[in-house]
Amino acid sequence: MAQSSAIEWTEATWNPVTGCTKISSGCDNCYAARFSERFRGVPDHPFESGFDLTLRPRRLEQPLQWRRPRMIFVNSMSDLFHKDVPTSFVDRVFDTMERADWHEFQILTKRSSLMRDYVNARYVSRPVPPHIWLGVSVEDGTKKSRVAHLRNTNASVRFLSVEPLIGPIGTLDLSGLHWVIVGGESGPGARPMEKVWVVDLQVQCAKADVPFFFKQWGGRSPKTGGRLLDGREHNGWPRNARAAMSAAV
Repeated sequence: MAQSSAIEWTEATWNPVTGCTKISSGCDNCYAARFSERFRGVPDHPFESGFDLTLRPRRLEQPLQWRRPRMIFVNSMSDLFHKDVPTSFVDRVFDTMERADWHEFQILTKRSSLMRDYVNARYVSRPVPPHIWLGVSVEDGTKKSRVAHLRNTNASVRFLSVEPLIGPIGTLDLSGLHWVIVGGESGPGARPMEKVWVVDLQVQCAKADVPFFFKQWGGRSPKTGGRLLDGREHNGWPRNARAAMSAAV
């Protein structure tokens, strides 16, 4: 668990699972895979097995040890809803998040239908507690079905990460969503992001009254292109979220 994070839209990371497999073009230049594979075969290193999917039960209760409230990105180095993560293990992750209700938890997945099915089975008669935010990642217009799955998830806070944005998205149905993050790809081989794609999403968010957060233009490094869109930062946050509101003060 990292007690701080360079990711602009969170404060800390918690990885009870590490490793993943690539499922769409947005995964092609995955930073987590690139980082993990640097240490494959290094004895006793946390990533000795590289980016192989790895459950880490010793980390399950880490958030309970942090008394100061934080926004926590869950599985920044994996996907909690990977098909090879046992449901019983996902249960334990959610058990911890429910207990540690002084934090805000941010879960992001590309496996949107699996998240929808799990959440709707666990929370049949009530939505997910509002301190647990659920999001999906979409990289271009071919993956908009993930947004529909998210809207059909029994969540209190739903968010969309359009990162890396590698192609036009087109028209989105933003009903039932509470936040949109947009960012360009960074790292070796980063694919360029067109301004028109970003502005289109910004306009759609404004029309739907959904907070818009512009993370980065991307490039050789996350900071290469900066964060300014038309001369200013865009730092929208979900409304009525305790951590988001305090962070904006």
